[in-house]
Amino acid sequence: MTEYYIPTAPAQAELVEKRSRFIGQVKPVETEEEARAFVEQVKKKHYDARHNCWCYRLQDGGVERYSDDGEPQGTAGQPMLNVFQREEITNVVCVVTRYFGGVLLGAGGLVRAYTQSAKDALDAAGVSVVRRWVEAAVPCPYSFLDRVKLEVEAHGGVLGEIEYAADVTVHALLPEEQAEAFSARMTELTAGGTAVQILGEAFKAVPVSR
Repeated sequence: MTEYYIPTAPAQAELVEKRSRFIGQVKPVETEEEARAFVEQVKKKHYDARHNCWCYRLQDGGVERYSDDGEPQGTAGQPMLNVFQREEITNVVCVVTRYFGGVLLGAGGLVRAYTQSAKDALDAAGVSVVRRWVEAAVPCPYSFLDRVKLEVEAHGGVLGEIEYAADVTVHALLPEEQAEAFSARMTELTAGGTAVQILGEAFKAVPVSR
């Protein structure tokens, strides 16, 4: 089963450390060309900054690259990359721009600032899981709505649209390997009163909370 995590959307976060301004930017990308183009775009935008440090990770081929862009070796690009390795995020590019504030931060201070900037930008972007999902619809009485929501969550699923009519129909995406167990659980809980309708399958990115 293929499953991996990516940033949900492009995002930016700012951090000020001893008057130095750090601007972290994260973007989801599919290829090395896209990643490098984004790095160049940020460099051009922040041409007047002291440093534009960057890193990227790609699912295809397991590519990982980084640059300290003039900061002391090991204080910027690698710590930024470590954030995405630790969080198991791939297909991502991150650039942290630093406008020097006149106060030296030292190696430890730089590592902390670049790490925090990358993490803040990732938090702002959100995380999506890319995998095969089964699209399901669950018709049920109103009194059963909260229980269906709980069961979707318990089976690693993601709630979708809820249709309100004489009864309620809950739409959800379920991990491929959980669809059968979820259907069986619904049948069991309602003594056969609810039949889960499988609408199809899709391999796509869906936002998750981690």
